[in-house]
Amino acid sequence: MTIIRSIIFNVLFYLNLIVQMIIFTPYYFLSPRKRAWAIPKNWARSNLWLQKVFAGTDMEIEGLENIPDGPYICAPKHQSFWDAYAFLPYIADPVYILKRELMWIPLFGWYIQKMKMVPIDRGKRSAAMKTAVKGAHFAVSGGRQLMIYPEGTRTSPGAPPAYKYGVAHIYGELGVPVLPIAHNAGLYWPRRRFLRHPGVIRCRILPPIQPGMDNDAFLKKLQEVTEAACDELLVEAATSANPPPMPPTAVRRLKELGVEI
Repeated sequence: MTIIRSIIFNVLFYLNLIVQMIIFTPYYFLSPRKRAWAIPKNWARSNLWLQKVFAGTDMEIEGLENIPDGPYICAPKHQSFWDAYAFLPYIADPVYILKRELMWIPLFGWYIQKMKMVPIDRGKRSAAMKTAVKGAHFAVSGGRQLMIYPEGTRTSPGAPPAYKYGVAHIYGELGVPVLPIAHNAGLYWPRRRFLRHPGVIRCRILPPIQPGMDNDAFLKKLQEVTEAACDELLVEAATSANPPPMPPTAVRRLKELGVEI
């Protein structure tokens, strides 16, 4: 049943993307940028609805009161493609730092360009960081929110953390709060797999880390608070009445935490 529901959801997910881009293209490109955000945010909400109805995967989010006003750095845990869009409805005017190849995709790349995202060449690290910092300064000067995944790539639930120093460098450059976000989406939407497991994705928005800390101290705190919350959410899922399948990384981490499954 999980396989069938996953296939149905995946087909509808991509159809939803294509149909919405085509139908709403005139409104999107003729509207001012901030008003045009209604289209991607509607797409995100509809994806969450499709996942709930057809894959049986709901979500619960706590800590919305921790979202600050104005510019800040949003730093979610990155476990799944789910976390690339799930927070869109809650962020006023986000800016993503993304690989430049996405800009080359017909129509999709034009959508990205409309929102003035920050494309970087990941093959040139030094130049990529300069571009990211320049784009980040431009974003926050306009009151926008910068989306950064501190580990840089998707990691499996329970895997040892590997936070990159780039987020600390940008934190020190911008002088704005950082909003850590923990979740366990990788248990229900595993990376590099088409299966979507039923259950409830739990997401926790943590209190912002205020500007002014030493970069190294900031990075240590960001990792500590995010990983501690992710551990709690992992244990909650593993000990629930209907736990999702646990990848080897999650099983190992649960054993480290003293939880046998």
